[in-house]
Amino acid sequence: MGQVELMDLCRGAVAGLLLLVCLVGCATQRAEVATLPVAASPTLQSTHAARSQQSSTTFDLLYITDRAPETASDSTLSYGAERAIFLSFGSVSVTPTRSSPSSESKLRVGAVSETGRFPATPYGVVATENGLSRTPAAVAEHEQASALLQAEVTRRLAIASRKEVVVFIHGYNNSFDDAALATGEICRSLQNQFVCIVLTWPAGGSGGSFFGYNIDRESSEFAVADFKKAMRIIAEAKGVERLHLVAHSRGTDVLASVVQQLAIEAYVSRSSLWQRYRIANAVFFAPDIDLDVASSKLFAWVSDPDLAFGSKSSPSTLPPQGAMHLTVYSSPRDEALRASTLLFGSTLRLGQLAVGRLPKNRSEAASKWAGSNMGGLVDFIEYSGGGSFIGHSYFLSDPTVKADLVALIRDRAKAGDPRRQLVEIKRPFWRISDVQPASR
Repeated sequence: MGQVELMDLCRGAVAGLLLLVCLVGCATQRAEVATLPVAASPTLQSTHAARSQQSSTTFDLLYITDRAPETASDSTLSYGAERAIFLSFGSVSVTPTRSSPSSESKLRVGAVSETGRFPATPYGVVATENGLSRTPAAVAEHEQASALLQAEVTRRLAIASRKEVVVFIHGYNNSFDDAALATGEICRSLQNQFVCIVLTWPAGGSGGSFFGYNIDRESSEFAVADFKKAMRIIAEAKGVERLHLVAHSRGTDVLASVVQQLAIEAYVSRSSLWQRYRIANAVFFAPDIDLDVASSKLFAWVSDPDLAFGSKSSPSTLPPQGAMHLTVYSSPRDEALRASTLLFGSTLRLGQLAVGRLPKNRSEAASKWAGSNMGGLVDFIEYSGGGSFIGHSYFLSDPTVKADLVALIRDRAKAGDPRRQLVEIKRPFWRISDVQPASR
């Protein structure tokens, strides 16, 4: 074996060992998620007393998944790590629990109930004299499932104090329960004012930490088509005023692909993500995606002036973006992403991005991220804390980060607003303040 091959082998072995230690941390937390205090907006402090009772009772999430269903020995329903060729949706309850009156409140997953299911993919087609056509049975089944899902979203909106939807997509090595608990924690941080939906893909299989990452990676790609379809259906449900999309780790690559495809769909219909789908926020926590890949996906529609805008291309035209905004939370101290960078030979993972870490050998590309020509669409929030020795799940463990998410989504506060504890570095780069938020 030559020296080059030996070095490559050693590099792969080191990366594998790092993944074994670090990427397990992509799972938010097993079984239970601790609830931490978040900052109260001055304009909304008067509502917190009324909401506190809500925060101590069982609440219900809408789930959408292409995991294969499983039935436990007691006949209860759940979903595993295997892929299903159909998309299911329903309700999962989340209950706060305390081991003692003085202990920290935790969340526990309760009953799971399936409401509907889309046809198996690929949908059936039949040859006609005019070419291929979808089978009437597949179309009817799809339309029935779509109507059921939209009716469920509308029903939840009717009883929510905010007519807005928050969708969460989890990362690598998360079970169905992990995904539900993380979504429940985000929802409770937002005072349960929103309709909360967990989009959960087939992660957390039996391949182990190293090979399991590769399996999960392909399963996340498998989920893109299903989740794009689901996102479109949700956005078009009656009563949706705003849609907020939140993703963590490997789930950010899923969300980036979904946003890419929806943005192109909107553009060719002379519309935008805000105008057509009411998408107000896309939030990436610790994104496990290569910096260049993220740029290519998220701004594909911007970088293709030959793309049809309606009936023909219009190179200088971009539709109004409205409230649509992208927020990326990153940490140079994220050890899980350091392992991922080493394994895949990335220039940099987006979740490690910081002003001082922009690629020096690619000044033109770096200036695109550092400069003002993002049109105000993007903010990069640098987190310098640890949260754990891996430093990858700070979106759930750090109260300051959670408070900033609340201010962004619930209070609609932009970066620079005093309700957000951010210190400007150089726009669009910000840093989470070290000042701790007040307990609610």
